[in-house]
Amino acid sequence: MKVHFLDLVSYQTKRSTSGKQGINPPRLLLEAFLVLIALGACLLKLPFATVEPVTWMEAAFTATSAVTVTGLVVVDTGSQYTLFGQLVILGLIQLGGLGLMTFAVLTALALGFKLRLEHQLAAQEAFNEISLQTARRAGGSIAAFALTAEAIGVVLLGLFFVPELGWSEGLYQALFYTISAFNNAGFALSPESLSGYVDHPGISLSVTALFITGGLGYIVIMELFDKRCWSRLSVYVKVILLATLLLNLIATGAILLLEFGNPATLGALDTFWDKLLAAWFQGVTPRTAGFNTLDIGALTAGTSVLMLLLMFIGGAPNSTASGIKISTFVILIAATRSFLRGNLNVSFFKRSLSSETVLKALATTTIGMAVVFVGVLTLSILVEDDFLNIAFEVVSAFGTVGLSRGTTGELGTAGQLVIMAVMLIGRLGPLTLGYTLTVRRKSRVRYAQTEFPVG
Repeated sequence: MKVHFLDLVSYQTKRSTSGKQGINPPRLLLEAFLVLIALGACLLKLPFATVEPVTWMEAAFTATSAVTVTGLVVVDTGSQYTLFGQLVILGLIQLGGLGLMTFAVLTALALGFKLRLEHQLAAQEAFNEISLQTARRAGGSIAAFALTAEAIGVVLLGLFFVPELGWSEGLYQALFYTISAFNNAGFALSPESLSGYVDHPGISLSVTALFITGGLGYIVIMELFDKRCWSRLSVYVKVILLATLLLNLIATGAILLLEFGNPATLGALDTFWDKLLAAWFQGVTPRTAGFNTLDIGALTAGTSVLMLLLMFIGGAPNSTASGIKISTFVILIAATRSFLRGNLNVSFFKRSLSSETVLKALATTTIGMAVVFVGVLTLSILVEDDFLNIAFEVVSAFGTVGLSRGTTGELGTAGQLVIMAVMLIGRLGPLTLGYTLTVRRKSRVRYAQTEFPVG
């Protein structure tokens, strides 16, 4: 979805130059996020927001991590922040997750993505005529979807937390983990995340259901409710569902095999079913959720490398997830497969993709890889740590995942600034931020083709 911001920026610029007032949606979103981060940092710096005073850098890092729904922390959320501070973090997570999802869906609809007609018209008016009333109408439906999913999550998790912790604490933890999970934030009230519930099927499956739903996004879920039949689903939704299922199953199976005999992870669990549950949780969480039931620092090198790929891919467009997006990854795989078969047409379910869509996927991936490379290079200079740990930290920040092998607490001021920038870029999307200051112009000049060796 983020790749489509190009066309919207170009369109709005044309409107500006033709005498009508235009807006630059990516720049507007960036500015809104920066204001929200600044406001969050100020609130977290208040004396009654923390048990012990935090520095401005620690407050800013936490606010950035919350707004970008990442989950990387330099100050433990559960022990260092008061109830007020924790509620501020929850508010930032909700605004950051729901805000970007609403913005992305409105943009998709304004560009003609087929869904309900009234929502498409509302989005078109919202972006083409800058009507706050019609934008609110379409955004209200998205907010209703999110709040309904979160209400169900609170009830489900409350069934397990309340008997253990009592009504007040149990419901509060259910609320906190529901908002954090649905928005793919990964913030936890314990420094060990959800490791204490590694063998608890109710909590593990409820949390994974929440962040998978948030990672699929509004368009996919609403189409499932509307169509209720596989044959009637759009090609896009079919691809997202199949790719999500396949990636989750492959990741679960791979982690089960790689960690089965590791005494520090799966090897410490008693039964096969406990191992399978833990492998499932840790297999589906890297694509932006950020929770863990296993010690991330104790994972084998093979599992860590697999997680690097999963974190870089991310979730679905128009969702609370980040990364290059699963649709981008699938398009690149399909394009490679078509080329190797001697077919220049990329297709899914007997529908062809335009060359522009393939180029957008390629551009998104290239910019994403460039951001990760620069981040790893810079952090390697600033922080003395194992290369795998540094790479893991940067990719986790880019995918707004929140998993860490222990590097976050050792970053220092300069390292924290680097990770904050990577989190923001990863949340806004490589092409969204890359075209904030530039506008694509189609060239009317066509040159003769030439042969150019590749590979």
